[in-house]
Amino acid sequence: MEKTTLYYQESPGIKVSIQIYFNEKKQLSLDGYDIGSAVKESLGDSDYEYIHTIEPEEVEKFYPIFNLPMDDKVGLLAAIKKEFSVPNAYTLFGEFMKTHDIKYTSFTWI
Repeated sequence: MEKTTLYYQESPGIKVSIQIYFNEKKQLSLDGYDIGSAVKESLGDSDYEYIHTIEPEEVEKFYPIFNLPMDDKVGLLAAIKKEFSVPNAYTLFGEFMKTHDIKYTSFTWI
């Protein structure tokens, strides 16, 4: 399945790309990558990567929240895009999952 872009920005000091997709293990992944001089000034390194990974059994919890048929992956990606197409999608999506008791793992790399 193709990746769905939640947010993309490119300007002189920063490039931000945040995508959501189902990986080969049927996990839902939201990953992002920030790069540029603004990132270096803020974090001390020129790039920052971050990812939330949700196991298939936890993904099932999203469907009733978004009022979607079970396993409607295309619909789920579209619903998440509609809700989280903002620069701080990673943070907001994590908060959303905590609020709805959806277990996930996170990884960041600077």
